[in-house]
Amino acid sequence: MTTPPPPALFLSRVERRYVQGTSTLDILRGADLAVWPGEIVALVAPSGTGKSTLLHVAGLLERPDAGEVYVGAKPTVALDDAERTRLRRVDIGFVYQFHHLLPEFSALENVVMPQLIRGLDKHVARQRATDLLSFLGLAQRLDHRPAELSGGEQQRVAIARAVANGPRVLLADEPTGNLDPHTADHVFATLIALVRAARVGAIIATHNRELAQRMDRRVTIRDGIVVSLD
Repeated sequence: MTTPPPPALFLSRVERRYVQGTSTLDILRGADLAVWPGEIVALVAPSGTGKSTLLHVAGLLERPDAGEVYVGAKPTVALDDAERTRLRRVDIGFVYQFHHLLPEFSALENVVMPQLIRGLDKHVARQRATDLLSFLGLAQRLDHRPAELSGGEQQRVAIARAVANGPRVLLADEPTGNLDPHTADHVFATLIALVRAARVGAIIATHNRELAQRMDRRVTIRDGIVVSLD
């Protein structure tokens, strides 16, 4: 019998709190969430409920106060900062509402750069960047700088950059929030296609319920706990 793969990402009994003066604010209170390879989970939660905190903990940008975060089957909470940084660079991709592309570099160079930081050969990195951008419909825009690209094109470059190192996990925070509905639909479709093709486990935070309905399942945060909306 073949052993099934572990979740791409697994949050187990995660707690996160912040101290404000003399008071303590409990944001996550034993949150559990498993995301499987190739699965796309919509995180639909109002501001102030812990959505950003959950993404930061899942992306190893913050340590939980209790619980564990597994990337693949690897526990991460006890890792030192250097190992967490290495794991974040290789195994986790981030897409934000604003693309954050480097304006002085071309689309191709923006996607090549994280691969060079990882230590990949320049020629391998350029070929992978070319393949990713072509998959996302940008084969004719490789040499264009961000200012020469439309908003949708810029965000597709950001998506290519996020998956350039072949991560296990993709975390996206309102990735189509700055786009008009038609462009958002196109960018979202390409994002979904890429996640499926690469077998990445994805959490996509969105307020767009129409887009959320097109994902595999929907969750929210209530009283610090991740609960299903399905």
